[in-house]
Amino acid sequence: MAAGAAAGAWVLALSLWGAVVGDQNVTARIGKPLVLNCKGAPKKPPQQLEWKLNTGRTEAWKVLSPEGGPWDSVARVLPNGSLLLPAVGIQDEGTFRCRAMSRDGKETKSNYRVRVYQIPGKPEIVDPASELMAGVPDKVGTCVSKGGYPAGTLSWHLDGKTLTPDGKGVSVKEETKRHPETGLFTLRSELMVTPARGGAPHPTFSCSFSPGLPRRRALHTAPIQLRVWEPVPLEEVLLVVEPEGGAVAPGGTVTLTCEAPAQPPPQIHWIKDGLRTREPTVVWPPIPAMGPRRAMLSASASSKQARRGQLQVRGWINSERSRQTSA
Repeated sequence: MAAGAAAGAWVLALSLWGAVVGDQNVTARIGKPLVLNCKGAPKKPPQQLEWKLNTGRTEAWKVLSPEGGPWDSVARVLPNGSLLLPAVGIQDEGTFRCRAMSRDGKETKSNYRVRVYQIPGKPEIVDPASELMAGVPDKVGTCVSKGGYPAGTLSWHLDGKTLTPDGKGVSVKEETKRHPETGLFTLRSELMVTPARGGAPHPTFSCSFSPGLPRRRALHTAPIQLRVWEPVPLEEVLLVVEPEGGAVAPGGTVTLTCEAPAQPPPQIHWIKDGLRTREPTVVWPPIPAMGPRRAMLSASASSKQARRGQLQVRGWINSERSRQTSA
């Protein structure tokens, strides 16, 4: 009686989707019990029925005995003819079939296609930027989703609208990893953007996770709002490279000094190979009240840079006056 009642309860809890034409598509949450009904089977013994399955646990069709056996911990036939999977897992995805004969000799077949799912934790944006530079490609952040199945997808949004990578102003680098033991997925999506000059000064970015199954709601990160600086190139900017020309041996150090004779003191950004560096800029003290502001950036040269013979770096200067205007 208790098993029959439990079976009825779990059938009501099943999430069904898709067209039911001969087959029933069933989704079940990983780790939860799943009950499949054998249609047409008498509710009490004696019964004439056969359950067989073809899943990730089997190499071919496996026939289950109603009397029980070594598979009882994975799937067993209940007294009412239903099939119970005590804790469904990824390996249980597949096809389940039951053939039952009623007492009046009528044969009924039941066919189920089972998929499993696991809802991941809420996605988050890690290593977010605090500001961007107009006209310069820069990393906004990395969106991470952990512990989901199936893999699903990550999407980026700007001011509530979906961002579509175009390879120019918007690019996304994606990575999908699967845990070797649990089979659950971790997704990472790194967003790079090039803000347009004269665009919104405070854009809002967010990321969402969409499950790989229908009728499942997307999960959203908390939004982040960044400040976009408008670069103001100054004519009298001096860039000094030491050693001269930037030619160093592998492992050597090249020092770049940028001087900007502007008042109020400007903010200095470094750009290497078209991308703004995340390394902190060192400002030389003391700064004379009316003198130039200097910023120094040191980097160890790799063998690739040594072969090229120079390290190419440009400095963009953002004046304090423009920053006050944008605030």
